[in-house]
Amino acid sequence: MTATDVVVVGAGFAGLAAARELTKQGYDVVVLEGRDRVGGRSYTGTVSGLPLDLGGTFVGPTQDAVLALAAELGCPTTPTYHHGKNLINWRGKVRSYSGTIPSLSLPSLLNIGRIRWQFARVARGISVSEPWTSTRATELDAITLEDWLRSKRASSSTLDLMAIMARVTWGAEPSQVSMLHALRYVKAAGGLDRMLDVTGGAQQDRFAAGTQQIAVKMAEQLNVVLGAKVSAIHHDDAGVSVTSTTGTVTARAAIVAIPPQHRAGIIFGPALPPEHQQLIRQWPQGSLSKAYAVYDTPFWRAAGCSGEALSDTGPVFITFDVSPDDGRGVLLGFVDAREFDGLPETERRQRALAGFAALFGDAALNPVDYLDFRWGTEPFAPGGPTAAVPPGSWTAVGAWVRRPVGRIFWAGTETADEWTGFLDGAVRSGLRAAGEAAEQLVTS
Repeated sequence: MTATDVVVVGAGFAGLAAARELTKQGYDVVVLEGRDRVGGRSYTGTVSGLPLDLGGTFVGPTQDAVLALAAELGCPTTPTYHHGKNLINWRGKVRSYSGTIPSLSLPSLLNIGRIRWQFARVARGISVSEPWTSTRATELDAITLEDWLRSKRASSSTLDLMAIMARVTWGAEPSQVSMLHALRYVKAAGGLDRMLDVTGGAQQDRFAAGTQQIAVKMAEQLNVVLGAKVSAIHHDDAGVSVTSTTGTVTARAAIVAIPPQHRAGIIFGPALPPEHQQLIRQWPQGSLSKAYAVYDTPFWRAAGCSGEALSDTGPVFITFDVSPDDGRGVLLGFVDAREFDGLPETERRQRALAGFAALFGDAALNPVDYLDFRWGTEPFAPGGPTAAVPPGSWTAVGAWVRRPVGRIFWAGTETADEWTGFLDGAVRSGLRAAGEAAEQLVTS
């Protein structure tokens, strides 16, 4: 049995940031991680010797917490390539566009412009920190994003574009996500433009060596136990006892830094309040997959293409150029998990490359290497990129998403008020939970 001041469950960005902050303050901290690696939903794989992010990838302006952390740890960013024309494969035709939203036709442009304006107007009335207290909270939480879009007479093109946004943002369809959640999430990111753009937006930069290096460097400064799958947390007024596959850790406080859905894998004694139990059931993870293709050269650039593309034909629905500086080309494709994850490896490769080829030509069919990663099929802590919160959840149990239970505190990007769902939100949540735990330690 190990005794410590604080035990942290989860070695993702949130848990590691919390542990690092508490360690800086002089507390003894043990981090328990069920996987055989640190990073959580940040996972950098290797393809043809290149580090490529299979989870969280991009960073951008106002994501100050993760950028400051990366700078402190010596992890520089590199701009996401965006020069040239963007492409869209839409209704059987490939055409080019510039900016964030493709102008498919004048009527479609006017329709999506009106919908975006109405969305922003409604979002102004939403409280990010306490969305359930917003004036229209009950009304907006009772419907899905799709319900709202249809009520505002969104065109088929607008509906399909918003579906792409929902898939890459939550790993879910507009019909699965509460309108209140959509509004709150987008507002926490600074608006649709800030959330979706490359230049000046959340995809502006990336880490050439991958995002997981940040987690690895944090972990090197901490006491992290890998392969420690937590099964039980017992707590009382004196402290906590956390049982995992590697043993038991007793502490004066615990920070649980995992998504709400994954809290279901832990037995709490005494049991969590009913609202917390309901939260676990009503805060599911989305499901999103990624595919990478490596080429001898970024051949699409010779044709004046940026590598950014959208498609209404699956499984690849959005792409980016994440090529290194050594002359090779790399296409990243976000993939619709519904029609992709259950396929055998050879067919997944064939379909993903066909999706790239539909946008950039037959040269995309012949990469030097290929890799895909399906978060929804992970045996431990599956799903991502973040929670896809369904109707009714925010007004019913949203107030408990980060409310402490005795000496148990909650972190994770889902609990953040800024950049919820992003790496930056994870870091912010860890720092906030560390502050709460430190206050508890001081007063007890």
